[in-house]
Amino acid sequence: MIEKLKTRVVAADPDSVAEAARVLMAGGLVAFPTETVYGLGADATNGTAVAKLYAAKGRPAFNPLIAHVPDLSSARRIAILDGPADRLAAKFWPGPLTLVLRKSAGCPVSELATAGLDSIAVRMPNHKVARDLLAALGRPVVAPSANRSGHLSPTAANHVLADLEGRIDLVVDGGQTTVGVESTIVALLDGPPVLLRPGGVPREEIEQVLERELGDPPDGEIDPEAPLAPGMLASHYAPRARVRLRAEHVDPGEALLAFGPHLPKGSEHAARVLNLSPSGDLVEAAANLFSDLRALDAAEVSSIAVMPIPLEGLGEAINDRLMRASAPR
Repeated sequence: MIEKLKTRVVAADPDSVAEAARVLMAGGLVAFPTETVYGLGADATNGTAVAKLYAAKGRPAFNPLIAHVPDLSSARRIAILDGPADRLAAKFWPGPLTLVLRKSAGCPVSELATAGLDSIAVRMPNHKVARDLLAALGRPVVAPSANRSGHLSPTAANHVLADLEGRIDLVVDGGQTTVGVESTIVALLDGPPVLLRPGGVPREEIEQVLERELGDPPDGEIDPEAPLAPGMLASHYAPRARVRLRAEHVDPGEALLAFGPHLPKGSEHAARVLNLSPSGDLVEAAANLFSDLRALDAAEVSSIAVMPIPLEGLGEAINDRLMRASAPR
């Protein structure tokens, strides 16, 4: 159950853009227009805000989100752009093209927004309201389509309200969007470039710039709503240590990923203990999930015991990720 909010709609102008930036800075959720569709924005560096975004959309799992930036220098602060990425950015940014790239050193985007991966999806939107908002905030903004998961993407403010009224703080009404389909997503990682999702920039135009054909992802491995690199759906961040779920005790030498105020038997002998949320708050737990798993894995233990987590609300997505982390490898 997410907190019921009073969603306000404001016409796009300098004052409303400044207000939207303040809402985002405070960890709130703001829907705003891009040239493709309306996006639901959260401060990409704020894990709790990102967790609230997932809850508002009702997303079934923690898939990586696109980080939106106002300019190339901002993109370079979160991702490594070189060679093919530079050429595509020079040609198509700002515009409806998302690039999946390696994270830069010290990338400030939350682990939850990138699903714990070492890659990040980046886009520079070609819409004055979106770019003014991003520049005013001074931080990257994750902004999946501003609709409930599985519903049609919104191209007007009233579409946003139909899905998200009472679930987000603010809608900046910038009129009808112009492209109406989501951005094209291209992965530029270790192998050849791959088209992950067709969209606002045609495949042929991208191939012309790259002077080579784009590959296609393996069948069935891409969630159409998420910017995933090939094969990553089954291999989202997984610790090297064995993950033991629904643990009611801790074996000597195990690390413990706890949840809630009451720890299980044997926790005093754990190699290390991190609590996703001492108060049992699922939003806080979601915000800490990937960073806590990574920190426990760094303790070089052979096993991580994970306490039971409720399946309600964001708990469903948290359990989904933990199930993936515990799968045999």
